[in-house]
Amino acid sequence: MAYNNQLLSVLPSNQTQLDRVTRRSANYHPTIWGDYFLTYSSQPKEVHTQEWLEHQQLKEELKNMLVEVPDTSFKKLDLINKIQRLGVHYQFEKEIEASLEHIFKTYDEFNAGEDQRDLYNVSLCFRLLRQEGYHVSANTFEKFMDCDGKFKESFINNVPALLSLYEASHLRVHGEQVLEEALIFTTSHLESILPNLTNNLRSQVSEALKQPIRKRLIRLDAQKFISTFEPNGTQDALLLKFAKLDFNLLQKEHQRELGSLTRWWKGLDVPNKLSFARDRLVECYFWILGVYFEPKYSVARKFLIKVLSMTSIIDDIYDVYGTLDELKLFNDAVQRWDAGALIELPEYMRTPYIYLLDIYTEMENELSDNGQLYRVNYAKEEMKKAVGAYFEEAKWYLDGCNPTFEEYMKLAMLTSGYQMMATTSLVGMQEDFVTKDLFDWVNNGTLIVQAASIICRLMDDIVGHEFEQQRGHLDSSVEIYMKEYGKSKEETIREFLERITNAWKDINQQCLKPTSFPMPILIRVLNFARVIDLLYSDEDSYTHSKTKLKDCITSILVNPIS
Repeated sequence: MAYNNQLLSVLPSNQTQLDRVTRRSANYHPTIWGDYFLTYSSQPKEVHTQEWLEHQQLKEELKNMLVEVPDTSFKKLDLINKIQRLGVHYQFEKEIEASLEHIFKTYDEFNAGEDQRDLYNVSLCFRLLRQEGYHVSANTFEKFMDCDGKFKESFINNVPALLSLYEASHLRVHGEQVLEEALIFTTSHLESILPNLTNNLRSQVSEALKQPIRKRLIRLDAQKFISTFEPNGTQDALLLKFAKLDFNLLQKEHQRELGSLTRWWKGLDVPNKLSFARDRLVECYFWILGVYFEPKYSVARKFLIKVLSMTSIIDDIYDVYGTLDELKLFNDAVQRWDAGALIELPEYMRTPYIYLLDIYTEMENELSDNGQLYRVNYAKEEMKKAVGAYFEEAKWYLDGCNPTFEEYMKLAMLTSGYQMMATTSLVGMQEDFVTKDLFDWVNNGTLIVQAASIICRLMDDIVGHEFEQQRGHLDSSVEIYMKEYGKSKEETIREFLERITNAWKDINQQCLKPTSFPMPILIRVLNFARVIDLLYSDEDSYTHSKTKLKDCITSILVNPIS
């Protein structure tokens, strides 16, 4: 650590003064992981083992196989889809990009047939191309509709076609009425036939209705798909074997990363020094794996996970524990960004503050030789904005102010943390396209980041507002909207869900070529939204992490695939 605990140890204590203050409590449950991952920090990297060598050999075989399948064949689409769903597409990025580019250029040939049995393939082709950023027309589905603009009832028993069309409809942008109709048609019929389906198909449909592929976390979807994938022929068998090897090797790498982070986290000593806060390092790591899991992003992950975990602590200081005077001192210290401010801070704030400064000093030390220090400056400024917004929100509550919905949402774009996190996610990425212009673009509040922030804030408020009100908290967007517009809770949530749907359309639109910046950057923001869709779909799974989130973490960070 750049400042470490030696500096903290020489500062005078002011704990007696703090103990006289009556404070709120959210009664967050303690960490469910403790030091579980600590032992992984000393595990050697898996290189040149038998497993690793077999993995490399299979990779070359599959790469050749992928190239050999004609781009004009639907077999190529099927193979690309399987590679993506099995979570190994990052191993074949160039080959897949080249194939989809060729398919896009010959798109009309793929959709020339009038046979209704083509609905599955046409939908699959549409989805894969849209995912890659190609703005193919949704009008291609009109041939599957009646003259009244409704999809033909003859498809209602074709479950694979319905499911394929349903998945394609989630790549829609504003104004695509054909895909709106597709979503209504497929959702209605898939829900009605769900009870009558066989086990495997019922599971697929149920999962899709709950969360379509567009919104799923790649590693989590891969784990589930691998466990249910039934190989059909030698090619599938090789692909499945490679996917299992790849999953397990990557899991070991992630376990080592998390082990090292656990060692770092222990110095913060959350249970004793910050008992009011959520102790959620492992959950934060899972969150960041959703943003980027690939080995090449290990440095970027390390930076982002440390920032997210500290942001979670700071959020709890402002939401739960601090007095207005204390919160002002912390905000002032962050705006100064100076270790000398420690002496002015209450004792419980000193450790998180010095850890915060150390994270960015670590970034500077690692990037100083590459001429990339400007990146850290952008990240610092966004952290200052976020903490300043936390303070403004806390003042509203502690001063008894009642912001309008518009005022709340303007500040919520910052307190959601996604503007700051989107900027920070770029700091450790080493691709050539990560430039100063890119940081300026993100910092200017680009539409895709705004959309992810809206999804984050509204989904969080929908599932968490009642828990927050129990402990004493500023009215969330739900309460504010209900009061301002005279809506019931049900009406408010319905209208918020429509806003969330529109935000997803904005994300889809921003990911279509020609894009403002490279697709890998846009995918990071898309992935931020995907994480939220998982964590806040039914409850605040980050805060209450004992159930659904625990199972998700176990499946990708604890249990290898046999």
